[in-house]
Amino acid sequence: MTTPMSLAETRAFLDSEFPQMQAGGRAYHLEAVGPLTARMRLDAQERFLRPGGTVSGPAMMALADYVLYAAILANLGPVALAVTTNLAFNFLRKPAPGDLAAECRLLKLGRRLAVGEVAITAVGNPDIVCHATGTYSIPPR
Repeated sequence: MTTPMSLAETRAFLDSEFPQMQAGGRAYHLEAVGPLTARMRLDAQERFLRPGGTVSGPAMMALADYVLYAAILANLGPVALAVTTNLAFNFLRKPAPGDLAAECRLLKLGRRLAVGEVAITAVGNPDIVCHATGTYSIPPR
């Protein structure tokens, strides 16, 4: 089963509509999209680290929101004005400095709302460091 937007099309749309996400150098890498799913990696550059030797909470929050948006785009098509209406985060353990992987699964993709969950892990370690749920409002077509 395919998605309305391919991986390459979703990447191109994100780069054109949200270039600010890559300001300071490319850090977010959309690796896969599929039916109701998306996977993204964050390069844990110095700007995403915090004192105490870990990736910052705001960096994980941005990653979760961005991969959720990518999953919605890939499965609906280019909807630039879909907006986040709710995000909830559970920080489960402190990741060591290093790249993070975010796996998104859409739980509902309706005409007006999309609901999904994101599991963030340190690359190479299957333990979830952050679990997020989010809701997006989808504009009328």
